[in-house]
Amino acid sequence: MAKTTRSYIGLGGNIGDVFSNMQSAISYLGSHAKISVKALSLVYKTPPWGIEDQDWFLNACAEVETSLTAQELLQQCLEAEKQLNRVRDIRWGPRTIDLDVLIYGNEEIASDALNVPHPRMHERAFVLLPMADLNADLILKGKSIAEWLELVDLTEIQKTDLKLTL
Repeated sequence: MAKTTRSYIGLGGNIGDVFSNMQSAISYLGSHAKISVKALSLVYKTPPWGIEDQDWFLNACAEVETSLTAQELLQQCLEAEKQLNRVRDIRWGPRTIDLDVLIYGNEEIASDALNVPHPRMHERAFVLLPMADLNADLILKGKSIAEWLELVDLTEIQKTDLKLTL
C-alpha cells in the first residue's frame, strides 16, 4: 500500500446552496481512489472576512488521508471547485465553494500555487474552530489549534445544525 499523508482541508462558501456544494466537494474528494475522507467538522456560520459587504459564510474542515502529493491534492480541490462553478474574480469575495489545503502532514511548502501550513489559518477563527473539532491538539507554529483558538474573536460565529457526511 502506498504511503499516505494526513491532511486537512478547509471548506467554505457564501453563494447559492453552500451546504450542498460543501457536501458535493466532500463526495468528489472521497470518490478519488487516493483520497480517503476520515472525519468532518461541524458546520459554522461565520461573518465575511476581508470584504465585509457580502453574505455570511458556511465553513467546515475535513480530515483526509491521501497518497497524492500536496500539489496533486490541491489540483483535486481546484477541480471540485471548478465542477461547483467557483469563479475567482475578487480576492476574499463571494464564492460558491472554496477548498483550501490547510495542512499536509508535517510538510512546509511555499510555492506560487500552494502554501502549507496555510500561512494565515492561525489568525482566522473560521478555520480554527472547525479544525479544533477535528484535532485541537495539532501543533501549528509552536501552539496547538486550541491555544490559537483562545487568541481569536469567536463572538459572531454560530454553530449550525447542518451535518456533512462521509
